[in-house]
Amino acid sequence: MTVLLLWLVPFSRTGLAAFLVAVTLVGTWAAHRAARVLGVKDPGAIVVDEVAGMTLAALPFPLTLPTLAAGFVLFRVFDILKPPPARASQRLAGGVGVMVDDLIAGAYAALVLAGLRALAGWP
Repeated sequence: MTVLLLWLVPFSRTGLAAFLVAVTLVGTWAAHRAARVLGVKDPGAIVVDEVAGMTLAALPFPLTLPTLAAGFVLFRVFDILKPPPARASQRLAGGVGVMVDDLIAGAYAALVLAGLRALAGWP
């Protein structure tokens, strides 16, 4: 869903950065509240962290379908593998703990995308 949103909405780079900041701030608050109300550290029903992470992965690049598809796959891989410090960040309290690991996964995905673009010109 996030890929579709990023592809269809004509974000400027500044607009996309503002969207990321807003999603991250509001998402951190909402995830904190939801975790407290539901009594679960990182409820599966919370997906705003995925939106923030995927947005970060795509932020530096043109929002083309190949870039978004590659970014999505890379983001999911890093979100599942949780390389350092993503796994450790999940121990942070409240909404911050919910959000930060996905932002780290998004940063890893952006770095790999940047490498692919620099070395191979793709995507």
